[in-house]
Amino acid sequence: MAKGKVGKTVESLGDYLREQRVASRLSLRQLAELAGVSNPYLSQIERGLRKPSAEVLQQIAKALRISAEQLYIRAGILSPDDGVGGSVELAILGDTGLTERQKQSLLDVYASFLALNAVSDAEFAADGDVAAEPVATDPPADTQDQDPQKITTEG
Repeated sequence: MAKGKVGKTVESLGDYLREQRVASRLSLRQLAELAGVSNPYLSQIERGLRKPSAEVLQQIAKALRISAEQLYIRAGILSPDDGVGGSVELAILGDTGLTERQKQSLLDVYASFLALNAVSDAEFAADGDVAAEPVATDPPADTQDQDPQKITTEG
């Protein structure tokens, strides 16, 4: 069977990490030590067998002196289409007061809100030039403050 999106994302992440490690002239053991992870675990990440947490990706990025955001995108944690560079996601991922599970939950909720808004925007655009919600209109200015029964015609 074909691998799902997660498998492909992890493989591309592993390939990217390997490329960055080789470009930095670091052995697998050296990078593992610098990032504070075990050598076998790092090897599994590079081979696409494990998907690391955002915290581990941040440690690896720091050890490689590359952008953690790039690793988050390659791992599928951030979307490159977010427009503003994923500042909300980065804030969540960088919050040391949250557990990994809490971070993932917040990211999932945020992504669902974005998806919901995208659907709403698409439906609105598909409706074309639809009039805005009805707005209550005031009576004409010349009779606005007058009692309708007291209006007389001058003659």
